[in-house]
Amino acid sequence: MNPEQPPGWLHLGGAHLPGVHLPAWRRPSAGEHRWPAALAVLVAVGLQLSLPTDLAFRPKWLLPGVELVLFLVLVLLNPLRINRESRLLRVLGLALTYVVALATFWSAGALVNALINHGPQAPQAPVLLLNGAVIWLTNVIVFALAYWEYDRGGPAARAAGRNPYPDFLFTGMTAPDLVHPHWQPTFVDYLFLSFTNASAFSPTDTMPLSPWAKLAMTGQAALSLVTAALVIARAVNILG
Repeated sequence: MNPEQPPGWLHLGGAHLPGVHLPAWRRPSAGEHRWPAALAVLVAVGLQLSLPTDLAFRPKWLLPGVELVLFLVLVLLNPLRINRESRLLRVLGLALTYVVALATFWSAGALVNALINHGPQAPQAPVLLLNGAVIWLTNVIVFALAYWEYDRGGPAARAAGRNPYPDFLFTGMTAPDLVHPHWQPTFVDYLFLSFTNASAFSPTDTMPLSPWAKLAMTGQAALSLVTAALVIARAVNILG
């Protein structure tokens, strides 16, 4: 299939059928730039390192160090556009997401444990709110990476245009006349999806379609709600 085929042509069985519109997100493309996802990973690593030792997986440097190694290997193997399908690249990308998730979930669990069981020994309100905000923001990045890595088989598979069935229904898919003819979801769209789900505790403009997408959004909203509720409640109690 030719990535440069006209937007109004449908590829079917080796033939191009004129007059049948195929949206850009279902056609092969040059692949999205790596730098938005790369920047998000680096921000997540920085946020993890900023947490106090008692809220981090120990030794504190271990998981961020693993994340940086995986990140550097991915950038060296596929530095610019994510358009090359490879089992190695796929495994490395998923492994990076899992390690970032492990570090974040560990910190969230440690924070919840400290709030519930340590009572008066809990940090002062400003520190508590800051640590809670760091974990909440890292949680947003983690789920953005997960949605981005799994939707329609990942960014490389989406660039190949092989899977016509999306796991998430973005607004640009339902209103193609309101977006650029070559629009397709990129990491920024998944980051916005993750942020709105973590703050509104429900879908906003993007609907999950597959079972795993629904379960993932449910888990993220539940984790965000518990973390935010406990942190805010304890901070108010300390200030009061």
